[in-house]
Parts: sequence; C-alpha cells; structure tokens
Amino acid sequence: MKYVIELQDIKKIYHIGGEDFAALAGITLNIKEGEFAALMGPSGSGKSTLMNILGCLDRPTSGSYKLGGKEVANLSDDELASVRNEHIGFVFQNFNLLSRISALDNVALPLVYAGVGHKERTRRAMEKLKAVGLETWAHHKPNELSGGQRQRVAIARAIVGRPKLLLVNNPHIIMADEPTGNLDTKSTRDIMGLFEALHEEHKTIILVTHEPEIAACASRQLLLCDGMITKDAGKGVVMDVV
Repeated sequence: MKYVIELQDIKKIYHIGGEDFAALAGITLNIKEGEFAALMGPSGSGKSTLMNILGCLDRPTSGSYKLGGKEVANLSDDELASVRNEHIGFVFQNFNLLSRISALDNVALPLVYAGVGHKERTRRAMEKLKAVGLETWAHHKPNELSGGQRQRVAIARAIVGRPKLLLVNNPHIIMADEPTGNLDTKSTRDIMGLFEALHEEHKTIILVTHEPEIAACASRQLLLCDGMITKDAGKGVVMDVV
C-alpha cells in the first residue's frame, strides 16, 4: 500500500517570552492512500499545528514531511501554495464560503485559480453539487442556505476536479477541520455520510475533531497529547479525550 503522507520526527517550536515551546515534539506518522484518519486531542495538544503542517499551511521547525513521495518540509511559501493547490482540498468549521457569489461559483473557485475555462468549470462544479445533493440550490448564495447545506457546498468545493487527475482540480487529500462543529445532529450525520462515501471512493481524508463519536467513523483514530501521538486505533473505538 502506497503512503501518501510520511512524517519523520516532525517538531514545531515556538519562541515565547524568551522560552521555547514545543507544539509538536517529534511526530512520526505514515498515512496510506485512501485512508480516513481522525485527529483528536484536548486543547493545546498540537492537533491544529499538525493539521496546518499536513495541509502545507505552515512548515515544521525540523523533521521530514513527504507528500506523495516529495519532500515539502522546507519549501518556500510560493512552493507550499502550489502544493496545496495541486493536492489538498480543505473543509473548515466555518465553511469559508464567499458570501456575495452563488454556491455554484463558490464550488468553481479552485478551477478559476487552476485556469479552467468558464463552461468547463461550471459543468464540473454542478456535477459536484449534484454529488452532495445540492444541484437545485446552485444559484443560491450562502446566506440563503442552512449550515448543513453550506458545509455540503464546502465539501463540493474541496472535491471539485479534473477527471482522472488527482490534482487541485481533483485533490486526493481532503483536510477537514472540525467540519461538524457548527451543525445540528441531522446535518452532522449527513456530512459524515458524505465523508464516508468519499472514503469509499479512495479519497484520503484527514479530519480534526474533538468529538469521539465523530472520530469513531474514521478508519483510523490518532490521539494527540502534548505534541505527541499517544494512541493509534482503528474504526469504531470511542476514545476518551482528556
């Protein structure tokens, strides 16, 4: 099985008030292509820092991070941005949709940045909205949608893509940061169902959550504490987050 993410002794040190603080204290982790992994941990455990490094939003202080076999730990900001755009789709707790444009145009945004023509990106964006059950809401703006619907739009945007290419245009890694944090119980169930369906399509999904029941839906659960992975368990195990 191919590893899409390979971390070796990843550390992130912050200098605060003349002292060093280790947000990550030496993380070694491999994630297989098509794996659905949940990151859990109490506040201050390092999970957000780890997610930022995995998502190429930040660089580690030291250690090796190979994404798809390519070392990315020491790339420049522009190079990191290019890797993000090619390989990673993001889903955030607060949706991060542009309020003045339609659901369809929000989904199409990554394709605008990728230089895809208007007709083709509209077709692909509509295809992904249909995949998340929102084709009839395509021309509505985010403020006309419920929280669950907005998160569906965000997921469609994260997976919009160029057929047969695992690039921005069809990112093979989806990073989801507390994607159900602002949702009611029914919407949470629906959104987790979408992630499980994406997992069945062999997408690699990394999900940060503080809810053990949400993490238990993943095929692998990782518990962080004090910048270290302290537990690594399979699907269905409900972990305590102290």
